[in-house]
Amino acid sequence: MNFSEYTVKEVGNVLKEFKTSEKGLDLKEAQNRLSEYGFNELKGKEVIWWEIFLRQFKSPFIYLLFAAAFLAFFLEGPLDGGMIILFVAINTFLGFFQEYHSEKTLKLLRQFVVSEAKVIRNVEETTIDSKELVPGDVLVVEPGDIIPADIRFFKTEDLTIDESILTGESAPVRKISDILGERAEEIYKAQNIGFSGTTVVTGRGIGVIVATGKQTAIGNITKLTVETVKESSFEKELLRFSKFILRLVLITLAVLIFTNFLIKSGNVNITKLLIFSIALAVSVIPEALPIVTTFSLSRGALRLAKHKVVVKRLSSVEDLGSIEILCTDKTGTLTENKLTVDEIYGNNPEEVILYGNLSSSSLKHGGRLMEAFDLALFNYLSPKLKEQIPLYKKTKEIPFDPERRRKSVIVSYKGKKQLVVRGAPEIILGLSSNINEKGKYEILNWISDKGKKGERVLGVGIKPVDSKFSGDENSLKFIGIISFVDPLKPTATGAIEKARKMGVNIKVLTGDSREVAGSVAYNIGLIESFDEVITGEEFEKLKHIQKKEAVEKYNVFARVSPQQKYSIIQVLEEKYEVGFLGEGINDAPALKTANVGLVVQNASDIARNTADIVLLQKSLNVVVDGIHEGREIFANTTKYITATLASNFGNFYAVAISSLLINYLPMLPLQILLVNLLSDFPMIAIATDNVDLDELREPNKYSLKDIVLIASVLGIVSTFFDFIFFAVFSRISPPVLQTSWFIGSILTELVFIFSIRTKFFFLKAKRPSLSLILLTSGAALATIILPFTTFGQVVFSFLPSTTERLFLIIGIVIFYFIVTEAVKLIYYRKLISYRFP
Repeated sequence: MNFSEYTVKEVGNVLKEFKTSEKGLDLKEAQNRLSEYGFNELKGKEVIWWEIFLRQFKSPFIYLLFAAAFLAFFLEGPLDGGMIILFVAINTFLGFFQEYHSEKTLKLLRQFVVSEAKVIRNVEETTIDSKELVPGDVLVVEPGDIIPADIRFFKTEDLTIDESILTGESAPVRKISDILGERAEEIYKAQNIGFSGTTVVTGRGIGVIVATGKQTAIGNITKLTVETVKESSFEKELLRFSKFILRLVLITLAVLIFTNFLIKSGNVNITKLLIFSIALAVSVIPEALPIVTTFSLSRGALRLAKHKVVVKRLSSVEDLGSIEILCTDKTGTLTENKLTVDEIYGNNPEEVILYGNLSSSSLKHGGRLMEAFDLALFNYLSPKLKEQIPLYKKTKEIPFDPERRRKSVIVSYKGKKQLVVRGAPEIILGLSSNINEKGKYEILNWISDKGKKGERVLGVGIKPVDSKFSGDENSLKFIGIISFVDPLKPTATGAIEKARKMGVNIKVLTGDSREVAGSVAYNIGLIESFDEVITGEEFEKLKHIQKKEAVEKYNVFARVSPQQKYSIIQVLEEKYEVGFLGEGINDAPALKTANVGLVVQNASDIARNTADIVLLQKSLNVVVDGIHEGREIFANTTKYITATLASNFGNFYAVAISSLLINYLPMLPLQILLVNLLSDFPMIAIATDNVDLDELREPNKYSLKDIVLIASVLGIVSTFFDFIFFAVFSRISPPVLQTSWFIGSILTELVFIFSIRTKFFFLKAKRPSLSLILLTSGAALATIILPFTTFGQVVFSFLPSTTERLFLIIGIVIFYFIVTEAVKLIYYRKLISYRFP
């Protein structure tokens, strides 16, 4: 349903279209329509739990790990195979838990369709279950009601509605029953439409239902939110990485097997060659990557939890570090979402605030819901004035009318009656007789300045009346103007400035007006001129290429609908990693489609459950903490990928090529798998490693090309030293070569970690974490001792090394570390001009 068409239709025509009247439907017709239209419920594509579970196995990387586990079981026994399966199980469980939790979004949206509704049926007012509402029903709404369907009003009495969950607009919207002058395409312009999920603040309204369930405005948000599939940048890059390894390994093994047959012809033992080739393939697979990333992400999530930040999707911690643009809603995120009195213009501010309160539609008693302006005025009262309010008796009230642009009340105090008029300042000025032209000019300038700042203003005028008052409101005494503002959160400016210093660009996406959005952006230093604001309607009219230019040019988007927020973020994501910080129902689709969705403490339930990260503190500084944490995780994950690619592939190619030069295997399959296990074990501690500050200053992106390039350069160094081991020890005997190469392979991989963990000279970098030092030392010690044990000699066919051979191995390892450091420094200094301090 397009609500806009009903904004320009006469009530009679709307009633005729739905074959109903102001007296409502009869029970039989209502039942027939329920069968035709279905229940008034929000239905979207809900994912079944087993579908989410199976989704965890879509990655080719998981297939590689299962293959590795099978081979480990076959070649080495249940321990190694079981460890790989454990890695897979942990990650599968975590992924399933997070995704299943996020799919509860739809159920929370249903909370905003209330359980009961007041309708007119068979000419009588009655209460029914809201899910039984049908198009054509006549609905009655009163203060405190959550509207259960989209309706076209045909009768209103001082009706105001809080639409902030859909538009982000802080102040309640005045509703009318008249036809509009032009078709309203945006929610905030539809003054004669009541939207499902919004809340009645004051007055009473009666209207005909024009849409139920998924046809409502909130139903469209449901579809966008629930059916948007999110795939994190981290997960996408991991998928690319696993595909790359799979292709490279398969091509290399095919070449290896073919070359062996070509060179050795009939002397090839097919079974041994096949097992050797498979073991080589397994040695390249970085099976510790899932556990390294899971450990890194979990550690980051726990550290953020200490700052009262709830991480719902684990990989979003790492994605935070990649954010280049942070889009944020204004209401409730940058501002308090609470109107307050900012300034009073008048000779007697106490008099102005007193009479401003006396003209309120509701006073704070009996738990009655208060209109935002009334609440702001009441909260501004001094204790003394609050005691005076009950002494005034309201004897007559003329509700606010959009045409009159004011409301009027008559109050009685100590036997004297006073007319109090509150409304648009220019209207009050026009009715007043105590302000000269110069005074009017000054007042209008003051009003203009407030308008430019996005503040709302109300004028107040009074005059004494008697019991014969005819309704003439001329000759008022103008007593002053009150300006209102939705104040900035105290921490907003500082937190956003910190984010910008970290290379994160900030953009505001709000349903509020151009003036209000521009004022907030100006006050936080985001823009220098109100010309730097674009509205959602203006953005929507642009062609796609122009939209791409607009999202680059503008930092403030005002009057944007949920669909437009969604569209803006999708355009941004064509080029950037985008985070979105919001809080309302209107933010749900944007939160779901953004690379990282964040919400603040007082966000709506639907926003909290759609988001990836929930900030329990009102301070936005935690966003910066999260970005910092994400960049640390990115740096450590990149360390692991680079280290495992360089060392594994270096060893892989050296062993593969050397197998062509001798008539025995340079390393036995079990020995290859043990190299993989012992070298990967300390790699888990990379998750705890300290990170150089220079790596945290800018947003990071996984670049497979860059990772492969540095890994290839250092992999060549690794291959060269593997050939040194081959050249030195192959002349002695097969067991000596196999044992020495085994020890050398592991020790070179372990020392390589301490080189690749930083782009600087290793002694100038931050100190390695204690966990990394301890696990690396333990693995090195086990590697040296194992060949001397009976277990190592019987199970793995090792030969105890002599002291001379052991010192020779250690010497080659030290030389390898020196060369690796030199090549690394040359690469970062010369090839990519890395900036050193």
